[in-house]
Amino acid sequence: MLTPAREGKVHDKRLLDETQLVDAIPPEVSIAVDLGFQGIQAQHDNIRIGHKKPKKQELTDQQKQENRELNRERVRCEHAFAGMKRYNAVSQCYRNHVPDFDDRLMLTAAGLWNFYLSAA
Repeated sequence: MLTPAREGKVHDKRLLDETQLVDAIPPEVSIAVDLGFQGIQAQHDNIRIGHKKPKKQELTDQQKQENRELNRERVRCEHAFAGMKRYNAVSQCYRNHVPDFDDRLMLTAAGLWNFYLSAA
């Protein structure tokens, strides 16, 4: 899913709360998020989030293993974001005034990146 483009800097958690994107995802689909979404697991049952290191303590080996498994899944998404940002029109400041063009631009970059991956 793609949220509408927003002007300026907005924290991921705030944008997620405003768009209520998680509510549109069926509960049987698990959502892997990073620690920037701390606290969202209390609001939704289908959220998978890594363990945060307690203050002046260490994570257990089990928690470290769970974090590694979660990160192994999430790295694909992070690589996809980085791949789309290689098209500078997506990552640079957008100054065009055509309505909804920024959303179409993001969809085009996603399609190009998927085409690149399928051709490789």
